Amino acid sequence: MSWSVEFLPFVPWPVLWGLGAAGAVLLMLLFWRSRRGAVLRFLSFALLLIAIANPHLKQEDREPLNDVLAVVVDDSQSQAIADRTKRTEAVRKSLEAKLKAFPNLDVRWVHSASTSADSERDGTMLFTDLGQALADVPPDRLAGVIMITDGEVHDVPGSASALGFDAPVHALLTGKPGEFDRRLQVLTAPRFGIVGGAQGIEVKVTETTPGNTGLVKLTVTHQGQAPTTRSVHIGEKVEIPVAIDHAGPNIVEIEAEAAPGELTTVNNRAVLTVEGVRENLRVLLVSGEPHAGERTWRNMLKSDASVDLVHFTILRPPEKQDGTPINQLSLIAFPTRELFQEKLDQFDLIIFDRYQRRGVLPLLYLENVARYVEKGGAVLVSAGDDYASPLSLYRSPLGQILPAVPTGRVVEEPFKPKLTELGKKHPVTSDLPGASGDEPSWGRWFRVVDVDTRDAEVLMQGAQGKPLLVIGQRGEGRVGMLLSDHAWLWARGYEGGGPYTDLLRRIAHWLMKEPDLEEETLKATSRGQTLTIERRSIKDDIDQVTVTAPSGKEETVTLDKGERGSWAKAMTVSEQGVYRVGSGKLASVVTVGNANARELAAVTATDQVLAPLLNQTGGGSFWLGRTEADAGELPRLVMLRGGHVMHGDDWLGLHKRDAYHVKGVRLFPLFTGFLALGLLLGLLAATWFREGH
Repeated sequence: MSWSVEFLPFVPWPVLWGLGAAGAVLLMLLFWRSRRGAVLRFLSFALLLIAIANPHLKQEDREPLNDVLAVVVDDSQSQAIADRTKRTEAVRKSLEAKLKAFPNLDVRWVHSASTSADSERDGTMLFTDLGQALADVPPDRLAGVIMITDGEVHDVPGSASALGFDAPVHALLTGKPGEFDRRLQVLTAPRFGIVGGAQGIEVKVTETTPGNTGLVKLTVTHQGQAPTTRSVHIGEKVEIPVAIDHAGPNIVEIEAEAAPGELTTVNNRAVLTVEGVRENLRVLLVSGEPHAGERTWRNMLKSDASVDLVHFTILRPPEKQDGTPINQLSLIAFPTRELFQEKLDQFDLIIFDRYQRRGVLPLLYLENVARYVEKGGAVLVSAGDDYASPLSLYRSPLGQILPAVPTGRVVEEPFKPKLTELGKKHPVTSDLPGASGDEPSWGRWFRVVDVDTRDAEVLMQGAQGKPLLVIGQRGEGRVGMLLSDHAWLWARGYEGGGPYTDLLRRIAHWLMKEPDLEEETLKATSRGQTLTIERRSIKDDIDQVTVTAPSGKEETVTLDKGERGSWAKAMTVSEQGVYRVGSGKLASVVTVGNANARELAAVTATDQVLAPLLNQTGGGSFWLGRTEADAGELPRLVMLRGGHVMHGDDWLGLHKRDAYHVKGVRLFPLFTGFLALGLLLGLLAATWFREGH
């Protein structure tokens, strides 16, 4: 219960102050002229003002409220190194036990991580989480804030006034003074590069010890190649060339050698992905003779903006002798030597469309094509009945790499191309429009060459279950065969047509090693703190996937099987940075949040970041990680009712607020009724009497 005097004026306070000022001026004139009754006039006027102010005696029934203490626990990535997690937990338990000795103190525990499920953070945001936790706490109830952290905080306000409360902020530092660390810093890194070229990655090795310019060994590992090493000076910017060997992700790992006594080696390593991009793909299309499907191939390749097409159609074979004078022929000579010997390696794909041996290409040039495939090139044969004839390409040096051996028989009957079991999984044919169901919805074809396959994969089959689309690996290159020349029926819309563009383009791009069409792939993507792993395979079973976090922690994950040779798994991760995903010989990297997260930019504990704010609030910082025994030794906790400095060498102070909640109020008038009226009239009468005598 509390008593106090409260004024409830009958007029607004500005009016009351105005009346008082006017009366004071008049009374000063009376005193200056020494008029009789001036004192009585002053007392009368004062009583009049008091009566208008209407004073009351207020009785409050108060209920005391507990003070609130906020304890912020730093759960960021930098707290996971050098046993800080264990030390933080020991400090938390010890502090919790000490705070139980304060009965009128409510403790709010705030756990702050460097990542969150609904947003991507960059750094340790202790004050952001503190503000959210104290949103419903009145400032006059807050006794103080204690932060259990390594001192690396990235959202420290510029001044104490920005906090929104007047209470001491203290820091319990879980690290050790003078910690040493070495870090590999990526300054510039290209995202893309042209296949066959090279890109430069600029890096620098830094240390917390100033002035050290010694040599450090860097190890560079390019996916699929042996590691290489080089020595660089600390603090020196160096450029590391990276060869872009293939299209798609080119994974590069750069690691600086560990230094004796450094805090952690997590930030000594950087994993980067440079996406290999091909220049316009060069395709050579050789049509053995004019036919209905020739324009289908030409139109499909010309419509692809990423393809530069060179097309020749053999209209006049050497054996044709019709007596036409040479000077009347408008046809140009087939540049066989230039294409098949001098510039053969410049093509990404060679297509033989209904081509047969007719003396145009010497056998030596076809042997060059076979070697071209073995060294990494690609050949596609679109065959008709020519492939079953004695002049078949198979009966040439090219036959040694072809995946189909002709039997000499051609099956001519209507059929709908169907996917094999392998074709339902292979990315070239797995999701062709119209392929779902027992019976495809596309139109029929009428011819397929009978063959026996060797070292090949059959993706589609034709009449009588004969192989229709056959692909295979030969050395470092690839070869494919479409054993029917009736794809043009789909292009003309016969019986509803079919996905000829999708089919022909996918075959061509698979032969040219397009990453999205590979049979065995492993891909990782991220959104927020969700890491999604996708695996594609033509096998029935796959290996487990190993996920390596930025801190080096490994986790084995089993993917969930989907349809058409796909597996996937989504998982929530807690760290920011570059994650490595591997399964057998396959690997991928993905960035969660910021690849160069501030959490790993500086991992040494410090009291300098928080020092200005702590000084402004009267708080202090205390090192608890000097030895393992220090983790449980906390400074004494003291409740103080006020003071500019709220800490000492071995104690920290909290503000005793004495906040309360008013349950009821009673008001008693002090200057109303007949008593007040009698006093006022009595003084007025005395004034008149004094002035009359």
